[in-house]
Amino acid sequence: MKKIIPNFLNLTLILMGCQSIVPKFDEDHAFEYLVAQCDFGPRNPGSDGYYACLDYMIAELDQYADEIILQDFSYQERRYNNRYELENIIARFNPDAEFQTVISAHWDTRPWADQEDSRRDRDQPIIGANDGASGVAILLELAKIMGENPPPIGVNLVFFDGEDLGVPGENSTYCQGSRYFAKNLPIPRPDEAINLDMVGDKQLVLPIERYSLEYHPKLVRYLWDRARDMGLDAFIGRVDYAIYDDHVPLHEIAGIPAIDLIDFKYPNPYANFWHTMNDIPENCSAESLGQVGDLMVDYIYNREGQNWGEK
Repeated sequence: MKKIIPNFLNLTLILMGCQSIVPKFDEDHAFEYLVAQCDFGPRNPGSDGYYACLDYMIAELDQYADEIILQDFSYQERRYNNRYELENIIARFNPDAEFQTVISAHWDTRPWADQEDSRRDRDQPIIGANDGASGVAILLELAKIMGENPPPIGVNLVFFDGEDLGVPGENSTYCQGSRYFAKNLPIPRPDEAINLDMVGDKQLVLPIERYSLEYHPKLVRYLWDRARDMGLDAFIGRVDYAIYDDHVPLHEIAGIPAIDLIDFKYPNPYANFWHTMNDIPENCSAESLGQVGDLMVDYIYNREGQNWGEK
């Protein structure tokens, strides 16, 4: 599937950073993308919501991307030994640019609300407003922006499937989409990667994930410094614990310097909506999407002039 970007369209521009001009990230429209995904219901592999959301994302991306790659694979999950046919989506922008980055998120949702207090609900699929839809919402809004404002660098928006089919305590059963992508790169190996996960929490707090600091310290420092300069107060310059997420296979298998933006304490350190029936749009916010989206737009349109991260 391939689509040529249309002529440059009018879009409100704002001044950000070091007198650079970057497009505006529309947090309210991004939140509409979050709600639209949740309106399909749970998007766990094999469900009606899964296939409806897959068609929806491809239709949205086809309006904006230079190229779309669909990467099919299968996986037999370990809890009930069900086999699923899964699909990563790669939307490419400026694929001929010398510098190539990945911005990714997983689009599948957890088939089991195994963190529910109520035992009878633990086999129910979750809606995944934060754990799934939030990262995808930002990527879809980035696609719209880049379709209207071609980026100066190569950007690959990667929607990973099969991230949340895992068994607790067994890391290798999670992140199947990123594992497959890393083993079977459908594009030339990118220079770096940023993964977005659980970034829509109303009480958003984004410390530095420990693996990220190990894998790509220069990018971590750059982004958190930019967030501070931009007044994005969700970003906290504190190193927190390591989390096995989609950035780990990218680095360990494909050797891609990769980092993770994640607020794992959802909604806060004293309560938990993660992998429960409470992971719904009402517990997410457009403002949180805007904080992460603003930083990603700044990164895309200002990354070209930075020499700190070059190979």
